[in-house]
Amino acid sequence: MMEHGIAKTEEIRFTEMWRTTWETPYIMRLVLSAGIGGLLFGYDTGVIAGALLYIREEFQEVDNKRWLQEMIVSMTVAGAIVGAAVGGWYNDTFGRKTSILIADVLFIVGAVVMALAPAPWVIIIGRILVGFGVGMASMTSPLYISEMSPARIRGALVSTNGLLITGGQFLSYLINLAFVHTPGTWRWMLGVSAVPAIIQFFLMLTLPESPRWLYRNDKKAESRNILERIYPAEKVEAEIAALKESVMAEKADEDIIGHTFYAKLKGALSDPVVRHGLAAGITVQVAQQFVGINTVMYYSPTILQFAGYASNKTAMALSLITSGLNALGSIVSMILVDRYGRRRLMIISMFGIISCLVILAAVFSEASNQAPKIDTRDSISFALNGTCHAFAPYTASKASPSNWNCMNCLRSNCGFCSNEAQEYAPGACVVQSAHMKSLCHSKGRTYFKDGCPSKFGFLAIIFLGLYIIAYAPGMGTVPWIVNSEIYPLRYRGLAGGIAAVSNWSSNLVVSETFLTLTHAVGSSGTFLLFAVSSATGLVFIWMLVPETKGLQFEEVEKLLEDGLRPSLFRRMSKAKEVDTS
Repeated sequence: MMEHGIAKTEEIRFTEMWRTTWETPYIMRLVLSAGIGGLLFGYDTGVIAGALLYIREEFQEVDNKRWLQEMIVSMTVAGAIVGAAVGGWYNDTFGRKTSILIADVLFIVGAVVMALAPAPWVIIIGRILVGFGVGMASMTSPLYISEMSPARIRGALVSTNGLLITGGQFLSYLINLAFVHTPGTWRWMLGVSAVPAIIQFFLMLTLPESPRWLYRNDKKAESRNILERIYPAEKVEAEIAALKESVMAEKADEDIIGHTFYAKLKGALSDPVVRHGLAAGITVQVAQQFVGINTVMYYSPTILQFAGYASNKTAMALSLITSGLNALGSIVSMILVDRYGRRRLMIISMFGIISCLVILAAVFSEASNQAPKIDTRDSISFALNGTCHAFAPYTASKASPSNWNCMNCLRSNCGFCSNEAQEYAPGACVVQSAHMKSLCHSKGRTYFKDGCPSKFGFLAIIFLGLYIIAYAPGMGTVPWIVNSEIYPLRYRGLAGGIAAVSNWSSNLVVSETFLTLTHAVGSSGTFLLFAVSSATGLVFIWMLVPETKGLQFEEVEKLLEDGLRPSLFRRMSKAKEVDTS
């Protein structure tokens, strides 16, 4: 399973996971039950992508205020920062199982609050409560799975949690589509997340605590009973011996550094293994967010509307492509992570991500340049007092500005009503309002307010899909695997919490600024910025993140003791030593 005294794991294939869990189905029961936390994580972060479109329709103030939309989306992330920070301490103090149960209660209460919300601020409160649960689940579920898994299939089993996260996001898009024509639309979308939380709560009541945590808290008989259900009889004694050795070493360290949070934090930061581990763990967590993935997952329908798909239903249906590919990519990660390694997958993933982001920036730039022109006569005659306020000065002088197109109209907070005969032909620049949208539709035309009609829209779908294909097998799941195995046991909860907080803090920055950023520099500029931040992340991953494939935890500690140095720097260092000698 886990720590000291076990021979180095051989490189394995994905099929071994299925063989092991088939022979010991109890392992898969533990993994899937805990993994529902990942499903909830995915559902509650993904569902807002579609729900936001209908919240905007019900509450005019949300539709009119970009910052309020960002608040509704990002407050789950803000709550997750607190949940992850508290979760690290709670995991170490009360155990992994109890942490998952508390997360479930938060999921349930948050879902009910959102479903019954009479105003946007109540939705925000519900999103914060759900965020607390997401933060705890984001670090507790993979930690519980990791500590319940045999070392030789640990990576694949922890990847199951990543699969359930992406599966939860895909499920949220399906649920969104299912409730499109149901009264209450977004209330059902947000409220239904209580169901899996209730299921997990009762499942976890029947499951044990982590054997590592139990042994650490002098519940050795319970720990042995669990290990006997996970391992063949001939391996149990070796596991217990390894566990005993690691716990004794941990307690000896605690006698030196102390038991309080601040004492542990001071001890952690003074330990070179933990410092180097945190450098690697925080690097991969921050890089995962700054590639821009959660702008795609949280705002996918909105991005597709930027690309010219005005219909809410069409945008959500097309978003299934990205969420489905994300789930599929998690399966690929499970197949590859223990065969090709964590570090290699992340580096390859980053190269693919950067390429797709650069191409997406070019696609959105060209779409903006080729946006339909404004028909001055149509804009004047469309409706009484219906002409866009920013376009009115041109109409008063009877001028027809050749440099004005649909994008100029939308940037002026107005709407574009497409041409009657051809969507890509010049159309009317009109006031942005529900009445004007209805009037445009009554004339058999399409009303655009987030993006313009574009012949390049299909390219946005293709490269968003390729972006997800590049992201999911590497940067999608591997950062969580790395953080579940890179810290010494005595600091695992604390260090894992710090890394998770860095992930959610980065997520908050990205999700809270996306709409404002696209308004300021355009979709093209935003994707280009993500490409630059991704390239920066690639450099730091190459420099700071070690390969942990097939290593026992004590071997990872030894690797980190002197700090990771990429092969280029190692060669330079050796050459210098030779010259000196």
